Amino acid sequence: MPRTTASAASGPIPARAGIGLRFAHHALAVAGAASADWLEVHAENYLHDAAARAELRAVAARYPLSIHAVGLSLGSAEGVDDAHLAHFAALVAELQPGLISDHLSWSRSGGVALPDLLPLPYTQEALAVVCRNVDTVQAAVGRPLLIENPSTYVQYVDSPLSEPQFLRALVERCGCGVLLDVNNVYVSACNRGVAAAALLDEYLAVLDARCIGELHLAGHAIVRTESGRTLRVDDHGSEVCAEVWTLYERCIATLGPRPTLIEWDTRIPAFEVLVAQAAQAQCRLDGLNARRVGHG
Repeated sequence: MPRTTASAASGPIPARAGIGLRFAHHALAVAGAASADWLEVHAENYLHDAAARAELRAVAARYPLSIHAVGLSLGSAEGVDDAHLAHFAALVAELQPGLISDHLSWSRSGGVALPDLLPLPYTQEALAVVCRNVDTVQAAVGRPLLIENPSTYVQYVDSPLSEPQFLRALVERCGCGVLLDVNNVYVSACNRGVAAAALLDEYLAVLDARCIGELHLAGHAIVRTESGRTLRVDDHGSEVCAEVWTLYERCIATLGPRPTLIEWDTRIPAFEVLVAQAAQAQCRLDGLNARRVGHG
């Protein structure tokens, strides 16, 4: 059902399935005709485009809204770019989204912004850098940030902390939360040659369930390198695979219902395809709720 103006972006994000809004589907959302319980947008698409910003205000009047940043570069040793942060904080203040988030990565160095979410070594030195930057962002926006686990393709030799341990320390020091991307867990596990269920279980064992405020689901690509190695690439360009759905079921069985986003950023399909993917997530959430009521 389309949302009405009663569902403003300043309201909380429900523990239901939402859809990542991209420009191809703006008109549907502006008209309130997009069948979604909530929507998430990438902040950087709206920081400097006045027309897109005006459309987003119309969307925010009809749907609960989450803002997902990709350019704060929380792992940059030189700190968060002041101008970028000011624009981001202004967007958050204007729209009052239900959730805000960015990634455990870096993408800026020497004043140059790179088009990738690059990995960090999980060391105490890197932890201090990320904590400082998260504190800076949270002070600017006046609220907690959710930090997303990245997809990884290589590992640093010097990483005494595991990724879940690093995130836990970040939460404890900064009071932020975690956006657990289930597809990223699967992609990283496959690329490392470890069992995806075991890696997910490590996240769920190490992190306090109360800090996990959102889940992401997406598709990924399988590519063959020149050396003959098979890699999974987090391109958000296809349907969620069966293995990721299985991990998602395992995840919510432990955590309980969480706001769950369907991400699709490349080869964007008709909106009905995204609705169908969200319906699959919602079916699993509804089944979990039904089982909990039955056991109550």
